[in-house]
Amino acid sequence: MHTTLNHHAATSVPRRKVLQAGGIGTLGLTLADLVQADQNRVNRHASARSCIFIHQYGGLSQLDSWDMKPYAPREIRGPYRAIETATPGFQVGELMPQLARLSEKYAVIRSMTHNMSQHDKANSMLLAGRTKPATEDPSFGAIVTKLRPSTARIPPHVWLQKFGGGAAPPDHTYLTGGKLGMGYAPMLIGVNHDDNPAAADFRVRAFDTNRDVSLQRLERRWDLSRRLQTLSGTGATSEFESLNLYQQQSFDLLHSKDTKTAFDINKERASLRDRYGRNPLGQNLLLARRLIEAGVRLVSVVAWTGLAAGEKFVSVETWDMHGNADVGIFEDGWNGLPFALPRTDQAVATLLQDLEGRGLLDSTLVVLVGEFGRTPAISKGAKRIGRDHWPQCYSAMVAGGGIQGGGVYGESDDRAAYVKSSPVTLEDFTATMFAAMNINPASRISPDGFTVPASIGDPVAALL
Repeated sequence: MHTTLNHHAATSVPRRKVLQAGGIGTLGLTLADLVQADQNRVNRHASARSCIFIHQYGGLSQLDSWDMKPYAPREIRGPYRAIETATPGFQVGELMPQLARLSEKYAVIRSMTHNMSQHDKANSMLLAGRTKPATEDPSFGAIVTKLRPSTARIPPHVWLQKFGGGAAPPDHTYLTGGKLGMGYAPMLIGVNHDDNPAAADFRVRAFDTNRDVSLQRLERRWDLSRRLQTLSGTGATSEFESLNLYQQQSFDLLHSKDTKTAFDINKERASLRDRYGRNPLGQNLLLARRLIEAGVRLVSVVAWTGLAAGEKFVSVETWDMHGNADVGIFEDGWNGLPFALPRTDQAVATLLQDLEGRGLLDSTLVVLVGEFGRTPAISKGAKRIGRDHWPQCYSAMVAGGGIQGGGVYGESDDRAAYVKSSPVTLEDFTATMFAAMNINPASRISPDGFTVPASIGDPVAALL
């Protein structure tokens, strides 16, 4: 049978220490010192330095992928059969044969849960790792950038393929640093659907400068800006810190030949590009691996798998499969499982093998998840059949970075409709990612150093 991973809450600040905080001043310590000491206590087994976070924008059907229900009625289970993986007793859907063979390298959470069925709000929650995010709450990526900045002359966080369509979360939830400032925003590659490394004319335009403004002139402007900040009475504020970081990253980007090389996917062998798949997701994941290898801390990838032959572009919401986009969930088109899931299977399986072959899998967390799942019942959409939004119970895959592979955490009921055991909230999921990246979720990100934790969840210790 497959390994069932049991839940153990991660150790946090002992309650006694909190109760004694009022008396620690006699020892020469302050509350901030106590919190800082706790922040330094991290999971000693966590080895991940980096992360590739793959967003299955729209919400993958758990019933047709990670949480098959072969004994449910056909209107629940759908047309696909469950297949065995390399882990005895662990089954996945037949559209993922390559990942089935690699099951020892990842774990599946079958008990992800929240209550928001609206795309934009659910995505904002996932990005912030909070069930009720505030408007300026920083994203997971912004927090990683602050707490684990890259030491290489390369952006610490790169976002590949912008969210698009009416279901997209607001730009400020992921393309800025939120209240941390623009210095913690990601570098965006792929502003529209044509702007991806599967396109024949793709190139990264971030290295372009205005032909009328030389690098020397930009350097003089930056030097003047720094002098003004030094003279200013408010030069030490978090706003100036964020601005300095943003400017430093921009200059590093323009000056570094190694950085430009990292973004040049044409340096890869054609045979490896073929293995990943010549589609937007496959090529974006190959580019993600190049960036991780070059020192990027976090690469976020929207899992848009492209278009089938003869199709016109509608949206990058590949996984929003209600049948409303003139493609049924079980039809072979851009918005259907027979098209999208095998391409994802190929790309993600190749990514895991490629990372392992380069000695990077143990230090790179790989996450595959959407903002929610799909309804157990198959229904008629506006034009075709599909499954509607369903946040109450869905699945996620996590791999690498010290994650215990070959196991399933949590359990759904017999329809994959509700969590039966070990629910995982967005807070817990985000805390688990932080822990896997060797970041203590209790780390404070506020200017005062002790009022705002990176995450308020508990890491799922059984996964680590």
